[in-house]
Amino acid sequence: MLFKTQSAAVYGIDANIIDVEVDFSGVKTSEEVFNTVGLPDAAVRESRDRVRSAIKNSGFDVPPTRITINLAPADLKKVGSGFDLPIAIGILGAYGALHTKELDDFLMVGELGLDGGLRPVQGMLPIAVAARERGIRNLLIPASNAREAAVVDGVKVFPVRHLLEVRELVNSVSMGGITAKPLERQPADLQEAQEHSGPDFKDVRGQHVAKRALEVAAAGGHNILMIGPPGSGKTMLAKRLPSILAPLEFDEALETTKIHSVAGVLDREQGLVRHRPFRSPHHTISDAGLIGGGMVPRPGEVSLAHNGLLFLDELPEFPRNVLEVLRQPLEDGTVTIARAAMSLEFPARFMLAAAMNPCPCGYFNDKSRECMCTPPMIQRYVSKVSGPLLDRIDIHIEVPAVEYKELRGGQAGESSAAIRERVVRARSVQRQRFEAAEERTKGTAKGAARSVFANAQMSSRQIRVFCELNSDAERMLERAMQQQGLSARAHDRILKVARTVADLAGEQEIGVRHIAEAIQYRTLDRSYWA
Repeated sequence: MLFKTQSAAVYGIDANIIDVEVDFSGVKTSEEVFNTVGLPDAAVRESRDRVRSAIKNSGFDVPPTRITINLAPADLKKVGSGFDLPIAIGILGAYGALHTKELDDFLMVGELGLDGGLRPVQGMLPIAVAARERGIRNLLIPASNAREAAVVDGVKVFPVRHLLEVRELVNSVSMGGITAKPLERQPADLQEAQEHSGPDFKDVRGQHVAKRALEVAAAGGHNILMIGPPGSGKTMLAKRLPSILAPLEFDEALETTKIHSVAGVLDREQGLVRHRPFRSPHHTISDAGLIGGGMVPRPGEVSLAHNGLLFLDELPEFPRNVLEVLRQPLEDGTVTIARAAMSLEFPARFMLAAAMNPCPCGYFNDKSRECMCTPPMIQRYVSKVSGPLLDRIDIHIEVPAVEYKELRGGQAGESSAAIRERVVRARSVQRQRFEAAEERTKGTAKGAARSVFANAQMSSRQIRVFCELNSDAERMLERAMQQQGLSARAHDRILKVARTVADLAGEQEIGVRHIAEAIQYRTLDRSYWA
């Protein structure tokens, strides 16, 4: 007898619907013969032992026969333990333990314990999205995954904890309808603003220039590099940067949650990522750990920081080959990982914050300590970070050591809440600008998904449209380009930062003071180590 169920497999951050076909010969054998076809990996092949024990310990007596499991389409690699539940239900259906012969409107995913209990699996959010796109209305999934899947409108999520619950729910379909109630959560409720409970900028004494630069970076989504001696507060400032970032929009939150779900780092009690991610990998990380990889590619740190912040402390201590793989995501906002079996693309649109010492000892140009490094030592240290990578960072600032009087007697700094209010206001201006532009050029409806969320993501064409300069600002930028020998990429970075400075000031036109401030944030273009 043949019985069909439906499941799903995750590839990258998207899912494909998989048909699970179970057939048994009806002829008893001395021992059970259990074959799984359709490119299953080791975890899927091992499911036969988990499924057999789960069925037996749930009170079902399945005689030994020849069972064939087909996972279609057969040309896609099937990975993970989420096929346990649809295989078990397919076996029960094939043996007549269910009151229905069709489950076309159900999708099942879940790992089975030996006692029949259901355990959570990774990637449930993209699975729910795939079910909605296919028109499948009902999801039977482990209770631990239910909040995550309920974010998606258009599907009914039934959280189940045991194989027997699934059987009862499936049988209720043929007995007059589903009696169980689906989990109901509205996506809008998941986006409620929350106060940031982390470190606050009011704890930082001094460093007014650095705090202003971080405000500009947060308002426009600009990459920033802080250079200064040990103990000057670079790491302290970076850890407070998430407290002033603008809230996630729902489209951003959904895409970020998909990545975290696939990677298995999602807080299942939350269901949806509410705050912009903050990732701070150690400098011993490999290129695969940073960018993603594996036989079946998984997202790395740059993708986990999507729509959030990636902080690299002690930047020159990272291996050069690791830093160089940052070029593509910094430029394109995506990461492409190619393997012999498949090629996957992960989103990686993040804001980079980095910190470094000016030399190996850390005291080059310091007023209170003498630098003991020779010019060749400094050159070797600095050359660990390539010029093309530095050129992709919008803001370079010096973070000097805080003087004693300011450290002990200075006034408390401005709170993160006050700074964040200005950042949110500037982001609102940018959102309206880019939405209006896309409506004019593409005819998209208001509220549709946008390709640009912040000034740092503007293309060259958008820079020409939105970064027009008056004559005085034009002359200042021309003089800076000639005197400092700035590159074309540096020219575009200055205009993007100047646009953000003007947005923070609430001004439509980019003026001299906006260009002047943006130029001051290009420390490394002024021969810092000369």
